[in-house]
Amino acid sequence: MDTMNLSRTLRTWRQYRDTVSELNGLSQRELSDLGISRSEIPAIARQATR
Repeated sequence: MDTMNLSRTLRTWRQYRDTVSELNGLSQRELSDLGISRSEIPAIARQATR
């Protein structure tokens, strides 16, 4: 794995982790207002990193 690819992979992982953390920090009411269930958070975070 070259340095550029590793850097991109780490950046993508951080973005995924940050998105999951932000969404998990929302209340159930806030998630509901957004139309998101807690079980959807990992999939939404994966989509955000594409």
